[in-house]
Amino acid sequence: MTGSILIGNRPVGEGKPCYIIAEAGVNHNGDVTLAKQLIKAAAAAGADAVKFQTFVTGSVVTKDAEKADYQKETTGGEESQYDMIRKLELTPGNFRTLHRYAARRHITFLSTPADLSSLEVLVGLDLPAMKVSSGEVTNAPLLKAIGKTGKPVFLSTGMSTLGEIEGAIRFLREGGAGAIILLHCVTSYPAALGEANLLAIRTLRCAFKLPVGYSDHTAGLLAPLAARVLGACVIEKHFTLNHDLPGPDHRASLEPAELADMIRGIRDIEGALGDGIKRPSPQEESIRRVARRSIVACADIPAGVRIKEGMLSLKRPGSGLDPAFLPWIVGAYSRKRIKKDTLISLSDLDFRG
Repeated sequence: MTGSILIGNRPVGEGKPCYIIAEAGVNHNGDVTLAKQLIKAAAAAGADAVKFQTFVTGSVVTKDAEKADYQKETTGGEESQYDMIRKLELTPGNFRTLHRYAARRHITFLSTPADLSSLEVLVGLDLPAMKVSSGEVTNAPLLKAIGKTGKPVFLSTGMSTLGEIEGAIRFLREGGAGAIILLHCVTSYPAALGEANLLAIRTLRCAFKLPVGYSDHTAGLLAPLAARVLGACVIEKHFTLNHDLPGPDHRASLEPAELADMIRGIRDIEGALGDGIKRPSPQEESIRRVARRSIVACADIPAGVRIKEGMLSLKRPGSGLDPAFLPWIVGAYSRKRIKKDTLISLSDLDFRG
């Protein structure tokens, strides 16, 4: 497994705090004011980064392309995918404005380029990392161009086979990409919890020897929290200001309070995971002296008597001789009278010849 990767000045990888990306996506509904509110909410929730999507509609979708089923459910089936996406498109100037606003809010600004001209816009903003969406895993020209930026890359892997992911990594590296972080993902909005397949996080880590995170599309908090337990070093989660806003992704997104709950949960899990070294905790040390057992006289033992096993028992507290010493205590001689129910000490004993 590779070491940590710097996203700006933030190390990301195994053994580091999880990098949390609040995915604003297109939940700004094409409104820069709403986009700023999303940035503000992500920063307040404690996310490391807020991420948008940068695209030129005509470069991404044909005018008669059909909507996905979930898009029909959330926005109706009357308009085309082209018309829906066109309303969600922001200008290069909008992205420059949002980038500056995120800097003032002390949160990293990221965006996913969907086409080459959009990539140029983001390169001009000098973002600390690039993101590849699951839909672009086979888009070799875009992958190579993203690789040429030399930036660390988050590569989402929804809808992908291991072979397709291997190909995407190769295209990125052919372009010159350095660090790559894979994101396990199930591209469904929302994805059923039973389809999350979180053990794929381990599979990706084993197959590619790269850091692996999780881009979550399930409802609620359970899947991202479980992903962190499985070692995800990045968690990306869609969020919105209000589930009831019009648009394709709001229903499958967290509201700000839920986003904050998720982030707190991840940080609590990280504290609970510890460093993996099995040893008594500081709190256990005092309890151990009370809860463990010691070698105790179960009857009055006169001085000079050879001690037999029947004279001894094992009782709390654990501040005396450990039970492991019992075979050595049996057969020793008492130096003095030892009262019943007294902890045996080495000074009580004479180990002859």
